[in-house]
Amino acid sequence: MRILALDSSGLVAGVALMEDDTLIAEYTLNHKKTHSQTLLPMIDELFQMTGMDKKSIDAVAIAGGPGSFTGLRIGAATAKGLAQALEIPVIKVPTVDALAYNLYGTGGIIAPLMDARRNQVYTGLFTFEGFDFKVVRPQCAVGIEEIVSEINAMGKPVIFLGDGVPVNKEYIEANVTAAFDFAPAHLSRQRAGAVGALAIRYADDKDYPSVCSFAAADFVPDYLRLSQAEREMLEKEREKKSV
Repeated sequence: MRILALDSSGLVAGVALMEDDTLIAEYTLNHKKTHSQTLLPMIDELFQMTGMDKKSIDAVAIAGGPGSFTGLRIGAATAKGLAQALEIPVIKVPTVDALAYNLYGTGGIIAPLMDARRNQVYTGLFTFEGFDFKVVRPQCAVGIEEIVSEINAMGKPVIFLGDGVPVNKEYIEANVTAAFDFAPAHLSRQRAGAVGALAIRYADDKDYPSVCSFAAADFVPDYLRLSQAEREMLEKEREKKSV
């Protein structure tokens, strides 16, 4: 199975080509430019450098949220456009799952943290039982205090990663009572290669209901919470009702 994998859920833009268990090529950029500027040129360059034809891919895998609303929409539009043109499915992989999968085989608890702003993080808790990837707590949007409290209650060693680490590092260092560490730079951010690898694994896992293969037109990201525009609209409606 040949997959083009995309991740634009955070500050990092990433594209990768996977064929079964082989990562053929990966392109990652985490520097200033917006995903609308980078994603399509990165995809084009990946195919040019490998000499592969876009028509040879069997599916587009996408980090399906949560994350930056703008980034998710750009990724979704790109994935859907390619999938519709090539008449292939879109495979949605939870963003936080893919981030945790960077640390394949790690002992203890894996705690990805994405900065969700408004004093929240997108997070989840994961572990490996042998070489089986286990979701201890599915991805969610919570305050850092809540996830740290849960980690402390578990009492197991934990490793943190993601762009929410720098924002919350002082709180983690002051409040986590379990043994902990932070992932190194080359493993600490989203990678399209992890999205592709997990897409292949999840596509064969009939016991994993939250990851699905979609017709391109049916795919929508998982935002986990309302956008700022939606929150403001609801607030205005509440104000009108209270008058």
